[in-house]
Amino acid sequence: MQARMTHPVKVHPEAMQALMALNKAAHASTLPAATHQLVHLRVSQINGCSVCVDMHARELKQAGETDERIWAVGAWRESPYFTDAERAALALAEHVTRIADRPDAVPDEVWDEAADHYDEKELSSLLLTIAGINVWNRLNGAIRQPVGSW
Repeated sequence: MQARMTHPVKVHPEAMQALMALNKAAHASTLPAATHQLVHLRVSQINGCSVCVDMHARELKQAGETDERIWAVGAWRESPYFTDAERAALALAEHVTRIADRPDAVPDEVWDEAADHYDEKELSSLLLTIAGINVWNRLNGAIRQPVGSW
């Protein structure tokens, strides 16, 4: 498998700098690193981005996450491996990623559950993380970026 073209962030290095700055800003809170990575993996699964699924599963493993938690991200609702706060983050990530799938993109109950676990700065970090990984997934999906090609 080959990408359709050179990755846009290689064609426009300033875009890579901007996306890296977004990622850095997203991590500027007390939101746990594992939550960022779980969200990256779940959003990438939803968007079918094999590059990001592979990368974020490996990063979670390198960070010491158990295989059970990594494997269960796609079925987090039915899995006992996640905290209530992580579940709230994953629910928010799914709704923001699938923003056009329903008239109320993020229902109050989803938002309120996340707000029960995270303060405004952490919620902001979570939203930036969700937005950022969605950008990467869309770029990779559009050009059919293959796993292991970076």
